[in-house]
Amino acid sequence: MHLEAPHTRARRWLGRARGALLASSVWLSTIGPTSAADTIISARFTEPTTRYAHGVLGDNIEYGTLEITVQTQRSKQTQATDAAQDHSVLTIRLPEDRVFEDLSPRLTDVDSDGKFEVVVVESQAQEGAQLAIYDASGQKIAATPHIGTRFRWLAPIGAADLDRDGHIEVAYIDRPHLAKTLRIWRFESEQLTEIATLPGLTNHRIGEDFISGGIRECGSGPELIVASEDWRNIFSVRYANGWVKNQLGPFSPAAMDQHMACSQ
Repeated sequence: MHLEAPHTRARRWLGRARGALLASSVWLSTIGPTSAADTIISARFTEPTTRYAHGVLGDNIEYGTLEITVQTQRSKQTQATDAAQDHSVLTIRLPEDRVFEDLSPRLTDVDSDGKFEVVVVESQAQEGAQLAIYDASGQKIAATPHIGTRFRWLAPIGAADLDRDGHIEVAYIDRPHLAKTLRIWRFESEQLTEIATLPGLTNHRIGEDFISGGIRECGSGPELIVASEDWRNIFSVRYANGWVKNQLGPFSPAAMDQHMACSQ
């Protein structure tokens, strides 16, 4: 599957995540058989804009449009004779007071139905960022509340069944430069419900065109890998009859990559 990055900063973020759960899924879940009509196969941001000049990711360019490419399931005979027509592109163009303030759209199966949804960071001119989920019809099916203030952002960590209850959780750092708070939301019945909040953690520094850490699976269940609020140490967060935070060692970019690759 191809995930097209809109520009350099998205490619760098994907490169940092490569040591994580590419086999069993952080944002790029392995997809199973599906009988649904439309399946998301890729997504990208287009229509760069400077109308929301926050610059948290290193420049003032964000995006006004999300393009989602979907594949329509056809009979084998139809696929053989008309393969060129089994793809379509959905265009989600935001109003002037909103932008996609993000690195790249993330594909993940948030409802465990064997199909991808698209997870993005969407910011509003007066209310700041929210995490939003779009489906194969181009509809926003769920979103967290906006942070509430202009130029306030969130940095996604990943999505997985973190507490092994059969539902997917999505995690992010709320205001990684200010509040430095980990928030975990469960997706269930087409709604996001916040289930955990842990302060004192971060995964992004102002101006960086990548997000540090992510979700790893080293054989004992999914773990969130993030930094301490002062960037001195690396922490894991996992569920073990409650949310457990463990210090893994001093922070460095190399150490972060090693922990994500389960080599430390």
